[in-house]
Amino acid sequence: MRTYSKNRTIYTVLIALCIVGFWFFENFYTPDTYSKKQPSTKESNLPSNFLPSSTTGEVVHHAHFSLSYNEAYEQAEWVAYVLKKEHMTYDDRKRPYFIEDPYVATKSADWRNYKGSGYDRGHLVPAGDRRFTLQAYNETFYTSNISPQDRQFNAGLWNRLEMQTRTWAKRYKTLYVFTGGVLTDGLDEIGDEDVAVPDYFYKIIAKENNGKMEVLGFLMEGIEQNEPLQHFVVPVDYIEELTGIDFFYQLTKEKQSHMEKAIDLKNWKF
Repeated sequence: MRTYSKNRTIYTVLIALCIVGFWFFENFYTPDTYSKKQPSTKESNLPSNFLPSSTTGEVVHHAHFSLSYNEAYEQAEWVAYVLKKEHMTYDDRKRPYFIEDPYVATKSADWRNYKGSGYDRGHLVPAGDRRFTLQAYNETFYTSNISPQDRQFNAGLWNRLEMQTRTWAKRYKTLYVFTGGVLTDGLDEIGDEDVAVPDYFYKIIAKENNGKMEVLGFLMEGIEQNEPLQHFVVPVDYIEELTGIDFFYQLTKEKQSHMEKAIDLKNWKF
């Protein structure tokens, strides 16, 4: 009887330790960083004079993209990267864990905020744009690179725009891409960290043509829609007005005016 009681106590303690261990793993374990220990602006592959302004001052440069993190909304207000024809590979990559971004001063939101929310962990830099190396692919799984998106929108209209962007990269060789949610007061929130759910998402795509920059800005409500992509093109100026972000602000006023005020589709094949 005494042996049975002793064994039961041991089993109870072991079960309790297992429960505590699983709880700590679920809530505190984070895999190692996906980036090099000392990333630099040069590694982002984006010309520094193309970087947008930051409303927060929290700009992070990973090896294959840059971002401006907005802690109040627990996500990036923009991501920026170069997409080249040679980046378009079909390497089979295993999806890694979503992990917090160690290079964001406050760390980015935990992926568990999305659990049970009904929203996808929507990539801003698509993983499909970064298959050319393992590190480039894995970096897109920092939670600083995701935003809550309606599932139908993420797999539908938004995915169509991402695929069109890759098609343009193959055709035009080099694109400069800027993406984010429109972060404003009063948005719905999810999770313990109050991750904001943008009502609208934007993507700005630029390319060079005979020494001139040509730009398209897209603004989309975060719901599935069947209209052609051309219906969502807006002036970059309008996106700047909504977000408070100044794109291409380091270029001359003349170049900015030419790029940002008009909508010109003639040199973009849809």
